[in-house]
Amino acid sequence: MADMTAIVLTRNEEKNIERCLQSVKGLCRRMVVVDCGSTDRTVVLARENGAEVYTHDFEYYARQFNWGLDNCGIDTRWVIRIDADEQFPPELCAEIEREARAHAEDDVNGMTLEATYFFLGRALTHGSKKRKLMVFKRGIGRIEDRRRDAHTVLSEGESVSLKHNFLHYDFKDLDNFIGRYNWYATREAMDYMDYKRGKRDADADDPEIQRKRRRKYGVYYKFPKFLRCFLWFIVNYFFRGGFLDGKEGFIYHVLSSFWYRFVVDAKIYEYEHGKEFEELKAYQ
Repeated sequence: MADMTAIVLTRNEEKNIERCLQSVKGLCRRMVVVDCGSTDRTVVLARENGAEVYTHDFEYYARQFNWGLDNCGIDTRWVIRIDADEQFPPELCAEIEREARAHAEDDVNGMTLEATYFFLGRALTHGSKKRKLMVFKRGIGRIEDRRRDAHTVLSEGESVSLKHNFLHYDFKDLDNFIGRYNWYATREAMDYMDYKRGKRDADADDPEIQRKRRRKYGVYYKFPKFLRCFLWFIVNYFFRGGFLDGKEGFIYHVLSSFWYRFVVDAKIYEYEHGKEFEELKAYQ
């Protein structure tokens, strides 16, 4: 067992929380769940599976996770950022434990992992890849304060990329998926408008994050509204091979590459024509 704390944010995750916690139980000294008002059995199941449960009102992911870092008495050397619909296979846990021991005292302060992403029961192995920094040293890693697309950033040192993937079951049902991505779309539109007003991410000095942001704001958002979502679908579905993942891949890319991006543009258009974001959030 490593000197690590896993932090999991939850709201009505009774379908996922047991599998998530069980996957890291043998790896972490502590497991902390930060819940924001679950009405199902999430809190009960979390406690039954060995997690400490804290409650805090949710604004958006980055602030909720950073609240957990600051207010849950995290005292371990390392912290894991894992979502309730994610799991760490045994071979990944073993690799994390080895890397934590090897880099306990040097300037390697984070570990970056790639997802094996499941949708409608199928692992999607083509299209855009999902990688994120999920393991970091306490006091050095933190999530940048963004409403959407928030990365874990290190205040110093560097990160290493691990060989084994984590599992991401980003799915309860299509109603949940669509509702959640509609909620995400408002936050993405708000971040875009902040960017247009001149707000920049001073804490995101990671070269890879900067490269992605330059590509996002310097390339993607330079294309006309409502055209760019078509082009993004074409890139991911055809050029990156999303069509090779069958019907599940088609449904996923229509929803995530086209529909989601179309909704973001529609909300930007709505805002530019006089609707304030506080009004947008009222009907989420």
